[in-house]
Amino acid sequence: MKVIKRNGSEAAFDITKIINAVIKANNEVELPDRLSADQIKKIGDTVTESCKLLDRAPSVEEIQDLVENAIMAEQAFAVARKYITYRYNRALVRRSNTTDEQILTLIECNNEEVKQENSNKNPTVNSVQRDYMAGEVSKDITRRILLPPDIVEAHDQGIIHFHDADYFAQHMHNCALVNLEDMLQNGTVISGTLIEKPHSFSTACNIATQIIAQVASSQYGGQSISLTHLAPFVQISREKIRAQVLDEVDELGSVPDEERISRVVEKRLRDEIRKGIQMIQYQVVTLLTTNGQAPFVTVFMYLGEAKDQQEKHDLAMIIEETLKQRYQGVKNEAGAWITPAFPKLIYVLEEQNIHEDSEYWYLTRLAAQCTAKRMVPDYISEKKMLELKVDQNGEGHCYTCMGCRSFLTPYVDAEGKPKYYGRFNQGVVTINLPDVALSSGGDLDRFWKIFDERLDLCYRALMCRHNRLKGTLSDAAPILWQYGALARLGKGETIDSLLTGGYSTISLGYAGLYECVKYMTGKSHTDPSATEFALEIMQHMNNACAAWKAKENIAFSLYGTPLESTTYKFAKALQKRFGIVPGINDKGYITNSYHIHVTEEIDAFEKLAFESKFQALSPGGAISYVEVPNMQNNIDAVLQVMKFIYDNIMYAELNTKSDYCQECGYDGEIQIVDDDDGKLVWECPHCGNRDQSKMNVARRTCGYIGSQFWNQGRTQEIRDRVLHL
Repeated sequence: MKVIKRNGSEAAFDITKIINAVIKANNEVELPDRLSADQIKKIGDTVTESCKLLDRAPSVEEIQDLVENAIMAEQAFAVARKYITYRYNRALVRRSNTTDEQILTLIECNNEEVKQENSNKNPTVNSVQRDYMAGEVSKDITRRILLPPDIVEAHDQGIIHFHDADYFAQHMHNCALVNLEDMLQNGTVISGTLIEKPHSFSTACNIATQIIAQVASSQYGGQSISLTHLAPFVQISREKIRAQVLDEVDELGSVPDEERISRVVEKRLRDEIRKGIQMIQYQVVTLLTTNGQAPFVTVFMYLGEAKDQQEKHDLAMIIEETLKQRYQGVKNEAGAWITPAFPKLIYVLEEQNIHEDSEYWYLTRLAAQCTAKRMVPDYISEKKMLELKVDQNGEGHCYTCMGCRSFLTPYVDAEGKPKYYGRFNQGVVTINLPDVALSSGGDLDRFWKIFDERLDLCYRALMCRHNRLKGTLSDAAPILWQYGALARLGKGETIDSLLTGGYSTISLGYAGLYECVKYMTGKSHTDPSATEFALEIMQHMNNACAAWKAKENIAFSLYGTPLESTTYKFAKALQKRFGIVPGINDKGYITNSYHIHVTEEIDAFEKLAFESKFQALSPGGAISYVEVPNMQNNIDAVLQVMKFIYDNIMYAELNTKSDYCQECGYDGEIQIVDDDDGKLVWECPHCGNRDQSKMNVARRTCGYIGSQFWNQGRTQEIRDRVLHL
């Protein structure tokens, strides 16, 4: 069994350390108050068994909590006091400087918690280590100087989670919808170099990848671009290629008919589109930004954005090529085709592609094949989104999310026109809903009182995020604020005008609705008798956001947090604060947002229909999924699910499996097993390979695909998932 030390590194579980610690405390009390040797052995055995029952690697703090409880169970209160005092004194010493040790463990690559914090960062790479090192300094400054002590304490206790503290010291925002159209049509500046409007589709793709890299280095969240903004350059290339073909015909002295000329032009155009899309895919996969990872970028595919029939036809060609290339995948170092994590793809289901007799049905079928093999694209229902995303003019809109699931709220500019591209999110603070429930002890009146206290804590933490961005000069990130990605402000101008009035959003995140409802009612929120209470909780958070918005003129929005490493942190915090409560906090994870628990048996269609009620109450971001087996030979079933999504839920995805073992060439699902130390590890079912550096594993974790493995809590959650189809 392994133990996670305070600096994040792993060590073997050693029972003698527990025994010795208890003996030291025991020797400091009077003889009549001392434990016997048998009692000390019993304490060691009890703690060891409790650690094994966790079904994951425990932290040192968790073990010490278990030791305290075991001593108290023996009614050795004097010994317990000595043990607690010793812990307290050691904690005071550690608080004097924790940053240095954290950084040193990062450099030596033995900080397991930080290594697995982001499932798309390779912690052995120098650039990632530099980002993590800077992050540790930022967190230290944030904790000691920038945040109020009660917010820091609440974050440490897992009552709330103040996201991205490793970037908070700088004036940086979360995620954005890049205004690629403005930058391509009107030009931009990259690293001091003027980039004019491109004269071909391939050049537009090249510029787009440079913009993506620059934006990723100027913010810490995801970004989204639309393929629609590339579509006008298809016609520019078509005209350019046509002129070249006519020149060649003239030089050859031949007189082919118009039909043949058009065929040659379209063939060459298709080849340029193929090369352009390939450029975007490979550039995004291979680029390393200043934070040490590939750009977290989402590509939006929506025929309804096209301005006319010609542009729609050209956009369809781009979408088709994008899906084909993602279906193929990319080659790993062994030359095998694997599933890349990025770019994430979102495909909009709409009337012109959702029926067998629709004009663009062939694209939808291709999307289904791609999903079955590579887990993407995800699906937005235009039909449902138009119902849910209604602006001040009473008009519904369909648009992409930012990265994992964060949606902007509808916005109309001063001219009364809807605007989405060029907008952004200021940041996230998440409330731990199971902690609210457990803190109430099951008393409903106390629950609502504590809930409001915690929401006020989140509000003040969110205002810290907002106020940190106020006064930021456009010079801090020219590509964002001066050269079109988000705005075209002047040099020396602040971004303050973009922080209020609904132009940007700020997110109240939530997690663990299932566990919260289960504790308060004794039932899953899927039980009809408990569903109403779950919806009431969601509405209560929406009401809080509305009140804050009215008070501050800031677009607060409720956001279904995509817990990554925080699912483990919250679970450990709940166990530390309340002990093990069966069915509530007895795992190494809590449930993402409003989702049905991963172990709950439910049909795919029932799951999507049920969760659609909660998506409507999570306007700042939400995504639902169904866990499915290998569907490559059952594309019709995938299409059936997609049609159901179109009619019933705004945003959803299918989770398939896409793994590869470099040792034996196995192309299937890599399994999660217990090793001899009680740690969850990945193992090839064909050859038994457990070396993570010699396998490619891709899993959906938070709405996007992760490929750098996960901490023990998230790994346990992945293992526990049941199939819905």
